[in-house]
Amino acid sequence: MSIPDTLTNVIVTGKSGAGKQPRIDVLVEQYGLEQLSTGTMFRSYLAAYDHYGYTGSLNRFRDEDNEAFIPDEDIMDELGTDDAEVVLGLKAKYYVERGLYVPDHITNELFQAAFAAHGYRGQALDGYPRTKEQARFLLELVDEQDTAVDFILWVTNTDENIIERTTRRRICPNCGAVYHLDYKPPDDGRCTKCGAAVVQRSDDTEEKIRSRLQEFKTKTLPALHFLQEQGIPIAKVSGHLDEFTEENVRRSVMEALEQIYGPEQGR
Repeated sequence: MSIPDTLTNVIVTGKSGAGKQPRIDVLVEQYGLEQLSTGTMFRSYLAAYDHYGYTGSLNRFRDEDNEAFIPDEDIMDELGTDDAEVVLGLKAKYYVERGLYVPDHITNELFQAAFAAHGYRGQALDGYPRTKEQARFLLELVDEQDTAVDFILWVTNTDENIIERTTRRRICPNCGAVYHLDYKPPDDGRCTKCGAAVVQRSDDTEEKIRSRLQEFKTKTLPALHFLQEQGIPIAKVSGHLDEFTEENVRRSVMEALEQIYGPEQGR
């Protein structure tokens, strides 16, 4: 069996800051996949809600007796909109503005809407699933939709490498492009795609990075083990390269896929 020419869906996982983005870029360029990022997904739904302009209390949309939101149709009636993205953004906003972890069932609901918009195919899943419950939901979803997850690309790296890498990461606030001051520098502090000034994320501090590293160990590792037990193969690729070039990154990804499919044709 050789590496296929096309892929259905791929999960790209690893500790936050391990080096997932360059490997996702390879999958996008090599296989025409689209990147479905939970971070971008949340920002999109939150922006839809914020743009709608509702300023009242979100408590009115909660059924506290059942610790749940009222039905979506009732939320739409209250808001005076039929935009499902506004409703999804409202649900995310409720937790975010309180500094609470967005529950799995809400994350699953947002993810399903975003995944459905792409026809449940051709996606590099970035940041999902992060928990065993999300992993279980994903497998049920792909089974219902007669699609598949081909494999998991697990980008590995040491905690210390990640801390060094992440504190020097920069993000374009306009288009979301990711840079690194050493490995993939912006152009004089500006995004090479849209020209906006890049910024450091507020949660790219060492304390917050270590918290995310611990979360990966306690929440995401069990999810990965569950997926592997359910028959989803895992290919590991190091996020640390002695010489960081696009070709070396591409080669490292293809070599990782050989763990599953055998040697790349033509090699």
